[in-house]
Formats: sequence, structure tokens, C-alpha cells
Amino acid sequence: MLTKRIIPCLDIKEGRTVKGVNFLELRDAGDPVELGKIYADEGADELVFLDITATVEKRKTLVELVTKVAKTVNIPFTVGGGISTVDDIKALLNAGADKISINSAAVKNPGIVDEMAREFGSQCIVVAIDTKNMDGVDFVHTHGGRRPTLLQTQKWAKEVTERGAGEILLTSMDHDGVKNGFANEITSELSAMLGIPVIASGGAGKMHHFKDVFTFGKADAALAASIFHFKEIPIPELKKYLQAEGISIRL
Repeated sequence: MLTKRIIPCLDIKEGRTVKGVNFLELRDAGDPVELGKIYADEGADELVFLDITATVEKRKTLVELVTKVAKTVNIPFTVGGGISTVDDIKALLNAGADKISINSAAVKNPGIVDEMAREFGSQCIVVAIDTKNMDGVDFVHTHGGRRPTLLQTQKWAKEVTERGAGEILLTSMDHDGVKNGFANEITSELSAMLGIPVIASGGAGKMHHFKDVFTFGKADAALAASIFHFKEIPIPELKKYLQAEGISIRL
């Protein structure tokens, strides 16, 4: 069994880490560089930094932040938010990011996924999908979850995989911040259908939710934010619990 990954997510707004519920009601959670270092020291496998307002405000993710993070942490990290061109990626990778995450830009221009994968390799390209169930159908949302599309989540995930995405970061907007568990059903569906890793995001509240998403959800990695930011579940304890439950995890 491949080792499962625990990934803290730092949503960035105006240079600060924030966290909300269902993508709304944001509150401050601290300095992203400091938090990133703490998580790396505690044993996080990777980090994700998402500038959640970059696309909406037509701003680019701050290269300065990536530079600071790269100097501070010693684990792989992904950066997303407002990335839409090859030059954007080049600047972020040169600043020290290991992977980049795209969402709205891929929906607007699916061919950008092919272009980015060709230029940098699939291992660098994470396609983030914000999904919401509407009348029994899972639909993709863009612009920080503010804008629904007519794209069905499963079809879109398959398309971007075929175009060269190296990973899917699947965030369930219905589960985000609610802490009742991950969206195991759709996560399992995508994990079985795609030939690339699926990172589950949205809904972590208890340690057993991670066990569930790795077993029932078949996720390759689980991403969480507020439970780590507000010290509800320490990463070392979570990893020891998962190992005791038979999940292959790096301590």
C-alpha cells in the first residue's frame, strides 16, 4: 500500500491565513509562513497554500510568499490562486514551489492543462476542483466557490487527467468547514476512475474521518485546515492514530 499523506492547507487572504465554513465567514488563523514551518516540524507530508481571493480580485499569487515559505520549510508545497499562464508557473517554481494548483483558469481554458503539463511535467500540475452537489448531481464551481458551472465533476476530473494533470485536489463545498467527515462517496468514485492521486479536502473534524477517507474514500492524501490551525488535532497524534488503525503513514 502506498503511504497516505496528511496535508495542512493554508488559505491565504491579504497575506494572512484564514478559515471559514462552506467557503464563507472567514476568520484569521495566523501567519502562513510561521504556520507552514510548525506543520513541517510536526510531520506534515506536504503543504498547500491557496490564495483564495486571487482569481476574484484579478491578482496573482504573491511570489514573495513562496520565496519566504521555500526558505522556511523542508517539505514539498503546492501553491494556487490566480495562476493562469505558463509564466505564472515559471515564477512560482523558480521561487521554490514544488507544485502549482489551478482551478478557474483550467475551466476557462482547458487547453492550459495540456500546455502546463508539457512545459513542466504532470508531477507539477495539480488541478483543484471545488464541487457541490445540486439535486443529486456534482457540479464544478470556480472563483473560490462563488461561481457554479455546468461542468459535471466526474467528467471534468476525467478530462483534466487525460490532459495531463498529475493530481486532483477535490474539495467538497458541502462538507467544507462543517467537520462531519469528508465526501467519501465522490472521492472513492474519482479514485477508482482516475489513474492519478486524489487529495480529499473538506470536512475533517475527527481523527476517524481521516481513516474513513483513506479506507472508504480510497484517497491518496487528506487535506485539512481549521483542525490544524486551531490545534484541535495535532498532526503527530493523528499520524500515530492512523498507524495504529493500519493505515500506511509516514511518522
